[in-house]
Amino acid sequence: MRILAIDTATSSCSVALWWDGTVVSARKEKMSRGQAEALGPMIHNVLEEARVMAKDLDLLAVTVGPGAFTGLRIGLATARGIALAAHIPCLGLTTTEVIAHGVKASVWQQGTLLVALDSKRKDIYVQAFQIGLEPIKEACAIDPAILGEWLLSVPGPFYVVGDARLQATSALVEAGHEPIVIESPEYPDGSVLAELASQRWTRGDILKAPLPLYLRPPDAKLPKDGGRLRS
Repeated sequence: MRILAIDTATSSCSVALWWDGTVVSARKEKMSRGQAEALGPMIHNVLEEARVMAKDLDLLAVTVGPGAFTGLRIGLATARGIALAAHIPCLGLTTTEVIAHGVKASVWQQGTLLVALDSKRKDIYVQAFQIGLEPIKEACAIDPAILGEWLLSVPGPFYVVGDARLQATSALVEAGHEPIVIESPEYPDGSVLAELASQRWTRGDILKAPLPLYLRPPDAKLPKDGGRLRS
């Protein structure tokens, strides 16, 4: 089975090709913007290196959020476009679960894993996982100041990962906890996304087109009177 995985949801761009249990080609680059220009060449290079064409793929996997509005649209539109053109299914997975699955088991063996992502606003995106990587809470956008309260009934110690880990750690210290920082992964990795997709999808499964996971409304507002000229 061949799976092409794409992530542009946060401040990075990542592409990987998984083939029968092995990632045979991958590209990953940290970037806060420019994913629209970088993604196409990355996909081309990954497929060319593996000597695979889009029509040879069995599945497309893409992150659906939480993340940046523009980044999510870039990844989803590209993945769905390739899937439609190649007549293959497309599976969406969250950024938080992909990051959680990228944490090495040796650095987290008790308590709760907290994935914290930068939203480019005052709040941060967070999701908590228990041992076995089952979610304890749904992903949400939260003010770091109330993070300790949000985790009130969740067992510690707290292991914090993601590109907003320092904000989350500071908030937990303020709340009286002693969190443990996990340095990586900061962002979703296409290789982890592809591996996780291989576990979630079986050949023949019918998938609906993935939709973006938005945790707060967009900053853009509809103009007054629908943009019509005033009389």
